[in-house]
Amino acid sequence: MPPSIAVIAPGAMGSAIAARLVEHGCKVLTSLEGRSRATQARAAASGMSAANDSEIVNADIILSIVPPGEAVALAEQLATTINRNRKKPVVVDCNAVNVETIRRIQDVVLSSGARLVDAAIIGLPPKPGTKGPAFYVSGEAATDIAVLGQLGLDVRVIDGPIGAASALKMSYAGINKGLTGLGAAMVLAATRAGAADALRDELALSLPHVQARLANALPDMLPKAYRWVAEMREIAGFLGEDHPAAQIYEGFAALFEHIAADVQGEGADAAQLVAFAESCKPN
Repeated sequence: MPPSIAVIAPGAMGSAIAARLVEHGCKVLTSLEGRSRATQARAAASGMSAANDSEIVNADIILSIVPPGEAVALAEQLATTINRNRKKPVVVDCNAVNVETIRRIQDVVLSSGARLVDAAIIGLPPKPGTKGPAFYVSGEAATDIAVLGQLGLDVRVIDGPIGAASALKMSYAGINKGLTGLGAAMVLAATRAGAADALRDELALSLPHVQARLANALPDMLPKAYRWVAEMREIAGFLGEDHPAAQIYEGFAALFEHIAADVQGEGADAAQLVAFAESCKPN
């Protein structure tokens, strides 16, 4: 019999993972208290079942998939309820947080008697017919969720403590999303100076792989920019406040904050990024 699983919250990634688990015969619980109609509809479409806090902590496995700025608060909320519960689940923190943050979460979760797995999700939300995303896990309890590998998730165990999976996520996202941030900053600057077409043409000649990447990455980033702000700050924290490169990621946090505000406002910068991306695609 498949384990009972709770996924918090039913965002784009959480609902897609839930749908994959439901396809493999799992009952997937989630919390819908205070959630928008769109979120409730997404949860229903994914086959998730609404549950209260007591029902959530009675699940065998709880997957925490929230924006990084909410990860500690969710761990504290879960721990408060788990403390009063006889059953102790495995809490899997799948959030883009740095090593220091996941260790804070570890202290909170372990104090409730629950077990914690550090997880890093790398890749896009799962779609029918695909294997991904990769689900890297670390910590003493990592083998306790091996069953997820039989339920449609691509689980990859890292031989390391709590913090190893988060370190991988920070390093990978620092490169992957950092390149998108760098491209966005330079495209906006080139556009402002009237050099966007020249930049596009030179990239096509000398760095065609970069041009192809920006054509997809820039428009894809726009609706996600608000979520990347806290992640960039987590990466800065991962590097350490005394590391000179930490300032780069604080800058990226400010850049994505600006882009997110622009997307919600006049959209001038967003339009320039989309225009550049479209101009990079073959006619």
